[in-house]
Amino acid sequence: MEKGNTRPSWDNPMQFVLACVSYAVGLGNVWRFPYLCQMHGGGGFLIPYLIMLVLEGLPLFCMELAIGQRMRLGSIGAWSAISPYLGGVGIASVVTSIYLCLYYNVINAWSFWYLFHSFQAVLPWAHCPANTNLTGHLEECEAATPTQYFFYRETLNISPTINDGGGMHMGQALCLLLAWMLVYICIVRGVASTGKVVYFTASFPYLVLFIYLIRGVTLHGAVNGLKYMFTPKLEQLANPTTWINAATQIFFSLGLGFGSLIAFASYNNHNNNFERQAIAVSLINSGTSIFASVVTFSIYGFKATFNYEACLGRLRLLLLNTFDLGEDAISVDNVTFWVTELNQTYPDRFATLSNKLEICSLETELDTAVEGTGLAFIVYSEAIKNMPVPQLWSVLYFSMLLMLGLGSMLGNVTAITTPLCDIRFLSRHLSNETLNGLVCLFCLLLGLGFTTRSGNYWLTMFNDYGATLSLLFICYTLHFVGLIHLDRFENDIEDMIGHRPNWYWKIVWAGVGPILIIGLFIFYIIIYIMGGTPTYQAWDKDLVTVDSAPQLSFSSHLLMHQQKAVIYNLYLLSATFSIPKVFIRIYSLEGGWVYQC
Repeated sequence: MEKGNTRPSWDNPMQFVLACVSYAVGLGNVWRFPYLCQMHGGGGFLIPYLIMLVLEGLPLFCMELAIGQRMRLGSIGAWSAISPYLGGVGIASVVTSIYLCLYYNVINAWSFWYLFHSFQAVLPWAHCPANTNLTGHLEECEAATPTQYFFYRETLNISPTINDGGGMHMGQALCLLLAWMLVYICIVRGVASTGKVVYFTASFPYLVLFIYLIRGVTLHGAVNGLKYMFTPKLEQLANPTTWINAATQIFFSLGLGFGSLIAFASYNNHNNNFERQAIAVSLINSGTSIFASVVTFSIYGFKATFNYEACLGRLRLLLLNTFDLGEDAISVDNVTFWVTELNQTYPDRFATLSNKLEICSLETELDTAVEGTGLAFIVYSEAIKNMPVPQLWSVLYFSMLLMLGLGSMLGNVTAITTPLCDIRFLSRHLSNETLNGLVCLFCLLLGLGFTTRSGNYWLTMFNDYGATLSLLFICYTLHFVGLIHLDRFENDIEDMIGHRPNWYWKIVWAGVGPILIIGLFIFYIIIYIMGGTPTYQAWDKDLVTVDSAPQLSFSSHLLMHQQKAVIYNLYLLSATFSIPKVFIRIYSLEGGWVYQC
C-alpha cells in the first residue's frame, strides 16, 4: 500500500497517548463502573473485570491501533484496504459513531446547564421551589427530592411518556449549541487542534478526582461506602450476568469498534510503538475506573449516612412528639432501642404510629443502585449540596464531567471526519475546517431532537440499544481478520515495531477472543428476543407515591406502539446494514471495486 507523505501526524507520541486516554476515560468510568461494582459483589467484581481486560479489551485495543497505524486511513479506508469485502464494516463504524455523537453531546449540554446554575448563592437543587401561592413548596418536588425535581423538571422538563414529544427546551438547545461549538473549536484543524486540547482534557479530570478523593475520604460516613465497595461478595462470581457485564464494560469503556482508535492511530508515524501504548492506555483506563469508584463510594457513603441519620432524626422527633419523654432521653444513637422499648411498653399507643414509622437502614441506603444520569446528576448533586461551600464542589464536579465528555467527543467526531477526509472528492473540494464544521452542524441539528420534553427517553433508547449489536459484529470481524490473516498481521507488526507479537497476542487474537465475542453476541440476541417489547422508566408527577419517605416517581411504559416498534428495530439494525450490502456488491462485481485513497 502506498503511504502518503502529506498526511498530518501527531507532534509527538505523548499527544497520541493523551488523545487515547481522553477518549477512553469518559463518563462511563464515573457512573457505570461504580454501579457495576455495587451490583456485582463490590471488590469481587474486579476479578471478572480484570480477566476480561486481559482476554478481550487489551487485545482488541492493540489490534485497532495496529490497523490504523499500518493503513494510515480512517475506518472505511482501513477495512477496505484489508479486503474490499469488509468496506461495510468501516461504514458501520462511522454510522455507529454518528449515532453516539447525536446523544452523547446532549449529556455535555446538561453539564453546561448544571455548571451555569452552580454560580448562585444557593444551589437551585438544594431546596424545593415555592408554589404559586407562596404558601409552601411545589407538591411534585416535595413528593420526590429537590435534586430529582431539578433534573427531571427544571433541566429536562420531561414529559410523562415518550409519545408526548412536547416542545423544545430552549435552555437545553442553547447549551447543546455551546457544546457543539466547543467540540468544533477543538477539532477545527484536525489533529493539529486535537493534539493541543488533549493535554487539558486528559489531565484536568484527574486533578478534580484527586481533589474529590481528599475531600471524599474526610466526609462523615465515607468509610461506610468504602467498606461496602471493598467487601467482596464472591458468590456473585457464580452469576453469569456478572461476567457478561464485566466484558461489556471493558468493551465500551475502551471505545472499541467505533473507529476512533483506528482514526487516531492513522496519524502515527509508521514505526511508533503502539503495543506499549495500548498496554499503557488500557491500564490507565481501568485504573481510572477503580480510582473513580473509590471517590464515588466515599461520597456515596456520605450520602447514605446522611440520609440514614436524617431518617433516625425524623424517627426520634416522632417518638418525642408521641410519648412523654425528655428531649435528652432519645438520641440518634439509641433511637432504635427506644422503638423496641416503647413498642413493648405501650403497644396500643405505638400501633397508632404504624403508618408513620420509617424503616431506617444504612445497608438499604447503600444497596440502592443508581447508574447513568441518576448517579452523575442526582446522587452527586445530593451529596454536593450537603458539603461546605457547595458551589465550589459543584463547579469542580461539573467541569470534570464536561471535560470527560469533551474528550470522548473528540474521538467520536474524529471517527467520522477522518474517513471523510480520506475520500479524495471531499478533500479536494472542502477544507478540513469546512468539513469538520459540516459534520458538527449535521449532528447538532439532528441532536436537537434530544432537547425536547421526551428527548431523555430517546437518549436512553439510543444509549441502551443503538450501538451494541453493530459493535459486537465489528469486534468479531477484528478477531476474524486476526484469525485468518495472523501471519500477515504478524509481519506488519514486525515491520512497524521491530518484533513479532508474542504468544499472548496470538492466543487472544485468534483463540480466546473470538469465542468470547460469539458468546456475548449470542447472549445479547437471547436477551433481546426474550425481553419482549422494551420498556422504559418514565417520570410521571401524577404517580408520585407520597409516603413517609420520598419515593422516586417512575412508572414503567412500553417503549413503542406497533408502528414505532418497526422504526425502532430498523434503527437497531441500521448500522449493520452496510456490512452485508457492501459484501454483496463487491461479490457481484467479482472484486471490481477498490477503495481509492
